[in-house]
Amino acid sequence: MKEKFRKIINKFSDFILEKYAAMRRSDVPVIVGILTAIIVMGALGILLLERGSNPDISRFYQSLWFIIVTLTTVGYGDRSPITPGGQALDMILMMVGVAIMGVVTGRIASFLVEQQMKAGRGLVGMSKMEKHFIICGWKKDLPKILEDVMKVNVGLKAENIVLINRQDHSVIDDLKTNPDFANIKFIAGDHSDENVLQRANIRRAKTILILADTSGNATPLEIDSRTVMAALTAESLNKKLYICAELLNSKFERHLELGNVDEVILSQDYSRTLIANASSASGVGHVINQLISVDSNTPLIVKQFPDKYIGKTYKEMSRYFWDKELSIVIGVLENTGNLFQRKQDALKEAQKTPDISKLVDNLKSVKEMKANDPVLNPPADYELKKNSMAVMIGRHARYETN
Repeated sequence: MKEKFRKIINKFSDFILEKYAAMRRSDVPVIVGILTAIIVMGALGILLLERGSNPDISRFYQSLWFIIVTLTTVGYGDRSPITPGGQALDMILMMVGVAIMGVVTGRIASFLVEQQMKAGRGLVGMSKMEKHFIICGWKKDLPKILEDVMKVNVGLKAENIVLINRQDHSVIDDLKTNPDFANIKFIAGDHSDENVLQRANIRRAKTILILADTSGNATPLEIDSRTVMAALTAESLNKKLYICAELLNSKFERHLELGNVDEVILSQDYSRTLIANASSASGVGHVINQLISVDSNTPLIVKQFPDKYIGKTYKEMSRYFWDKELSIVIGVLENTGNLFQRKQDALKEAQKTPDISKLVDNLKSVKEMKANDPVLNPPADYELKKNSMAVMIGRHARYETN
């Protein structure tokens, strides 16, 4: 209970500091300063004029109360000046109060509206978000992509998704008319720009999906170059970030692998492969569609197996899933999760050997380590390694995120 209360207090204080910082960049502090000066000077003036003649205004806190009530036009009537000078000053303060409060409330309303408009245009940073899902780039079928992403990532909600693209805010507003996407966040800008990624609070994000943005007039080379720049920049800003990037040309794949990108999508290569298989009249295209469809009852899934099977054989693990849920294991996915962290763990293990020649081989294997490396249909006695997951054809199973 105390921990929950502490988190609420921290979030509230962060909100106040954020709004204060934004207000400092406007003329609100000047107006507040003027209002404070009027209150203090008015309270002192009334006190000097009424003290000794008016028992209701004989202390500073009494005059301060009277001035605040007068300026805000509340007028309780519990205290009032009785001297000619005090009454004259009171009339002036009432007129000033009407004017100054109108200005203050107008400025505050204008500030709040401006902040709301900036948020709608994607100009407000996401400094308070953490463990969120960032999607960079734009495609015509992005609404469908969002639906599938939320299906596959069980528990992912729209308010935890941040879109980064260069679309007009009206396009994003149309997207938000879908109730499922009403609370989605938006950052306007080029996702290859470090400052734009910083505004999306990339340092606290959990996952980033970089799409090959084909919405503009850029060439495929320019599109892939921006994808590579965005991926490398994101990796440098957050080493623990899970990075998934889409490429149009496979020649850039090596650059992303060297940059510790966890997963690379070669969308055009996949399309060509499906077309080629379909042309052989083998029906492989139907099989692949059934396996990768998010709505399939027998999808191809990746699932964590119990730690007790680490060091045991592929056959034992396969038997476990068949007995438990009638799922057919077809392989193992190694080095899952964040590649940078996997390499750090492997490096520590590699350095434990006292044999120099073996140490060199170990370090070489760490360097060549590939993220999410699939080993399909391995031998029955294949030894299962740490940070591996089972690749299987599930039965009414749902996807799991690591």
